[in-house]
Amino acid sequence: MSPSKPNNRPQPLNLSKQEKRLAQQARQKQKNRNFMIGTAALVVILFAALFYLASKESGASDSATEAIEFNYSELPRLGKADAPVKIVEFGDFKCPACADFKGTIKPQLEKEYINTGQAAMYFVNMSFIGPDSTTASLAALSVFHQNNDEFWKFYDALYSNQGDEKVEWATKDFLVNLAKQEKLSIDYDLLSKDIENKTYANELKQDNNLASDTDVTQTPSIFVNGVKIQEPFNYEAITKQIDLAAKEADPS
Repeated sequence: MSPSKPNNRPQPLNLSKQEKRLAQQARQKQKNRNFMIGTAALVVILFAALFYLASKESGASDSATEAIEFNYSELPRLGKADAPVKIVEFGDFKCPACADFKGTIKPQLEKEYINTGQAAMYFVNMSFIGPDSTTASLAALSVFHQNNDEFWKFYDALYSNQGDEKVEWATKDFLVNLAKQEKLSIDYDLLSKDIENKTYANELKQDNNLASDTDVTQTPSIFVNGVKIQEPFNYEAITKQIDLAAKEADPS
């Protein structure tokens, strides 16, 4: 007869119905607690993943987005036509923020990139603030078609002499007198006729349609080689995209 071994198995407890019910309730509560903890952990993980994706998307280079194709040859240009980087501004001559852009960001771009031949700047009218937004744009287009270089002098003068946003200041007389004041090398009588006859109304409509087609909803809006800059007053973001665009244009 083989030696017996000690029986270490726990002996069943004789529980009352109430005790069994309480034990069952305790087990169910634990299951519910574990389920809630697991669900909460899953929610936290999902939120963390979404936050990471959103952060990555907002912080990623704008080059990850699809670039817009512009017909640069039809736009006013500041700088060399063969510059590898092309900066496009959508602006309204009555827009105070555009005047700020002209006074703060544009001079830096000119000094560091445009005057050095690394980039060229282009302009698209987006006349939406008031009736004289259209008048100012028609005048600017007239100047552009007479003399591209004089357009940029007129551009600077318009923003430097900008009136109140809520006042209709960009009248025909004001615009023609401003061109004369700046001694622009253009035909002032032709400028006056172009404004009065709305010679470039169709072209202005194309500019405004371009803004709509590219989902531009505010001015200034800036694109670098077709890629929209999310913060037009963030000079570091603009230069980062310019440098990236330059590398893409010339990988060597």
